[in-house]
Amino acid sequence: MLDWFINQSLIIKTLLASLFTFTLTSMGAGIVFFFRKTNKTFMDGMLALSAGIMLAATFWSLLEPSITMADTLNLNSTLIVLLGILTGSLLLYLGDAIYSLKGKCNNKNKKLFMIIFSITLHNIPEGLAVGVAFGSLKYGIPGTTLLSAISLAIGIGIQNFPEGSAISLPLRRAGCSRLKSFLLGTLSGIVEPIAAIVGTLLVLKVRYILPFFLSFAAGAMIYVVVKEIIPESQENESKDLMALFTILGFIIMMILDITLG
Repeated sequence: MLDWFINQSLIIKTLLASLFTFTLTSMGAGIVFFFRKTNKTFMDGMLALSAGIMLAATFWSLLEPSITMADTLNLNSTLIVLLGILTGSLLLYLGDAIYSLKGKCNNKNKKLFMIIFSITLHNIPEGLAVGVAFGSLKYGIPGTTLLSAISLAIGIGIQNFPEGSAISLPLRRAGCSRLKSFLLGTLSGIVEPIAAIVGTLLVLKVRYILPFFLSFAAGAMIYVVVKEIIPESQENESKDLMALFTILGFIIMMILDITLG
């Protein structure tokens, strides 16, 4: 199975990896069929673990290759990384600003809509990060390996599971049917495969934009982790345990990238 995956084109690899992250979103949304409530500590632990994985991935799978390739192309790596991180994070900041502005409304239906909108918005840069990671494999940059790209997809997929349930469960509590709640939770993740394919195509077509896209994806991921994932996991009563899960996730991804990358 692994050999078959390795022999596929970069586009197919990207599609399969992003479909994996999408599937985990669907699985998270599917909890609505089995449970009225979920174990909060377990879900928060998953979020904390994925936060650590994604933070490590931002450097070893995205920023380090961005710097290396910018230097190889005789580009100003400091400027490229700075602009990429700022652009990626500011894009999500603007999305959150729109969310906060509309979120002042007390209407329950609008609040639910904005929950869906917010999570869907954050899935776009995650899909882009997967696409850029796989697309960059074409150039053989140090740090950009198939394993690091797969690890990145796994980290994003892990945190997609609770995101799917974060949509379907509130919808169910608001009176939607289980099927409708599941479908809306699932659809929030459909943007990831689309964004992933777009990211890969752009990287394959225009080599010189790859360093920027790598750092752009890193900036977006850092924003999501710091603004959304870590604070949500820290709502758990066992804050120290959640912090340890985040560190554990970081260590796991670091070891994978350093020893096997």
